[in-house]
Amino acid sequence: MAQGETGRAIMLLFIDAALWLACIAGTIFVENILLKIIFGLVAGFVTGRIFILGHDACHQSFTPNRELNKILGRIAFLPSLTPYSLWDVGHNVVHHGQTNLKGFDFVWAPLSKEEFDALPTWRKALEHLYRSGWGPVFYYLIEIWWRREYFPNAKNKPGDRPIFLKDNLLVTGFAIVWIACLVAGAITTGQSIWLGLITGFVVPFLFWNGMIGFVVYVHHTHPSVSWYDKKSEWLRAQPFVSTTVHLTFNWIWGSLMHHIMEHTAHHVDMSVPLYRLQEAQNTLETILPDRIFVQKFSWNWYFDTARKCKLYDFENKAWLDFDGNKTADSVRVVLSPAPVGQNG
Repeated sequence: MAQGETGRAIMLLFIDAALWLACIAGTIFVENILLKIIFGLVAGFVTGRIFILGHDACHQSFTPNRELNKILGRIAFLPSLTPYSLWDVGHNVVHHGQTNLKGFDFVWAPLSKEEFDALPTWRKALEHLYRSGWGPVFYYLIEIWWRREYFPNAKNKPGDRPIFLKDNLLVTGFAIVWIACLVAGAITTGQSIWLGLITGFVVPFLFWNGMIGFVVYVHHTHPSVSWYDKKSEWLRAQPFVSTTVHLTFNWIWGSLMHHIMEHTAHHVDMSVPLYRLQEAQNTLETILPDRIFVQKFSWNWYFDTARKCKLYDFENKAWLDFDGNKTADSVRVVLSPAPVGQNG
């Protein structure tokens, strides 16, 4: 299943890029404010679709050609203003390499009660917002994009490679051209520049941040999913199967999001392209029927998860609320035998 197709990949990118450009054009040339907002929201959703294509390219699963993947990935990351090389390190090396291992995987990593109590008041308020169920847009925008991707400071930057700066300058240049086109379009059509910028830039960008923040949250946050703070225990728990969730939908939302919700298969083998993930996920669930977390999506489930999954007790493998009360026991994965002489 791990076989990319160049023609199919380029076609998918062409279709989504055309959809994105059409939606942005709609925010410029359509004068009805409600329609402008709708076009902006759809553009944000298509931004997520294009990003998923870039996600595959960055995993080298989009096409069989490594250099072509780098080019297509950078193109696909432009609407989301994602610097390709920085995202590559944070996602491929850190997140995929050590999924749900506290101290390494930083994406939606829960705090312990002791860590939360030591925070200043303003930071506690942020944590309340992030994990309220309404917070994914703020979490991804602030904690991931701003702090770790867009010109990150020395503390959050994984080294000082020249390509990090070049990729940041690339997405900045794209943003400048994007904004300039919106301004020119507003002037040409005699409409409000600020309305054009809000509906054609701010709305798509915020929708995208909310979409990716939500997707990453539900992929690895679930009352049954465990987090680890000891690498030896994490290794023995077969984490690439037990730390991800396959979220299912009643309608075609999974297909509309390029099957990124078939997420267990993706973590087991990152070389499987998005157009074969559904087949891979079905195979995995047939082979390991009792090991895969499959969750049917509903808003009731989502907000119940947000209510339960505030903090984490790493020793007892339990989710807590902000007061330290246990809200759910995560599943204790049957650990494989520890290597001889290995300590916890």
